[in-house]
Amino acid sequence: MKKTLALILALIMMLSLAACGGDGSKEPDNSGNTPSTPTDTPSTPTDTPSTSDGEKTEVQDVTLKIWTASEELELMKKMGESFAAAHPEYNLTFDISEMGIDEANANLKTDADSAADIFQLASGGVPELTQKGLLLPIGYELDSLRELYPAGAISAVTAEDGLVYAVPFTPNTFFMYYNKSMFTEDEVKSVETMMAKDLGEGVYNFSFQVSGPWYIESFFYAAGCTLFGPDGKDASSMDWNNANGLAAGKYMIDLVNNPKYVEDKDGIAMSLLREGKLAAYVDGTWNASGVQEALGENYAAAPLPTININGQDSQLRNFADYKTYAVKSSTAYPLAAQQFAEWICNEENQLARYEDQGVPPCISSLADQLSDNIALAALLAQSEYAVAQPNIPQINEYWTPATALGEGIYNKEITEDNLQEKLDQLVDAVTSTLVS
Repeated sequence: MKKTLALILALIMMLSLAACGGDGSKEPDNSGNTPSTPTDTPSTPTDTPSTSDGEKTEVQDVTLKIWTASEELELMKKMGESFAAAHPEYNLTFDISEMGIDEANANLKTDADSAADIFQLASGGVPELTQKGLLLPIGYELDSLRELYPAGAISAVTAEDGLVYAVPFTPNTFFMYYNKSMFTEDEVKSVETMMAKDLGEGVYNFSFQVSGPWYIESFFYAAGCTLFGPDGKDASSMDWNNANGLAAGKYMIDLVNNPKYVEDKDGIAMSLLREGKLAAYVDGTWNASGVQEALGENYAAAPLPTININGQDSQLRNFADYKTYAVKSSTAYPLAAQQFAEWICNEENQLARYEDQGVPPCISSLADQLSDNIALAALLAQSEYAVAQPNIPQINEYWTPATALGEGIYNKEITEDNLQEKLDQLVDAVTSTLVS
């Protein structure tokens, strides 16, 4: 079934390419929320383009519906204008509206017909949406994409059928920010060292999201556990209820009971940071500008620290995925939609996104150029320890049970007495209903 769908979609793209008169060549590299009222951005009509021998070609009317984050609305309009200028073979109209990355995923599954042609998607959402047949494979200039991105970025958007289904534009993982007037560069290497320091009354030493399913795996990976086997591909394998998993759970129970620790719920960590009442907390590049503003000259960042578990110092290791732009399979303009998805993620626009919003690029050449950025440097350092978020459909069975475990530990409903039982329940919930 998947192979049939892939062949059909590939045929659609080939027919679209022929209809547009294109030859597939790449342009020069100049390269819940409720949706807001759409902003129509029509391109300026152009003269009928000519081929190299002077023959006139037909201009195709194309309307592309785009969902993007609120902070990217104005930038998206500019990207649309530059794309239209580079593609005179299209008479383009852009329907751009606000839609958060999680809401886009949910709304595509609910009503694909009215969904945007192009939308933001976390790479972890690729397995489910491809299984449902909702994503269009990205085939346009795929070899060039593979050259631009590190292998991990392409792997994150590659489904089980071997096809690429989205274009990454930023790494999406976390590391640690800290106040360098409270901790030294050496002290932030270890949770035990940080927690042992006396920072005065009313000051918390460390904040994390034990209650968050996207964060909790860090402790289990540090303890030596795996999710879906060593390569993340075995849907029946999860060992978080073994002796190592039990040690990870006990560590988290002790951590949340430490008065020097505060759980990062509802933005409390950022508030405490601004007030000078928190020394270090875990977050991502999406909050870099806010953290820098809060800490001023004391702004610093580092990879995640180690924890002492089972008598050994072990590195906290987290999920790594990417924010991407994807194309829905039912788009009326498969070629133009692919081209635009690649355009808004190209080198020029990843750099524009970084300069406008501080969003770090994931194209290899740009990441190297910007390595003096404090948050980006910490992200790159943590990437050496990060584990690719499993991209098999079974990952969808993970989030709810993992949330229940984390919330139970944070709320102190899970104790050392019932921890083994809760870990057994977690593993059973994640692996018992297998996706074929």
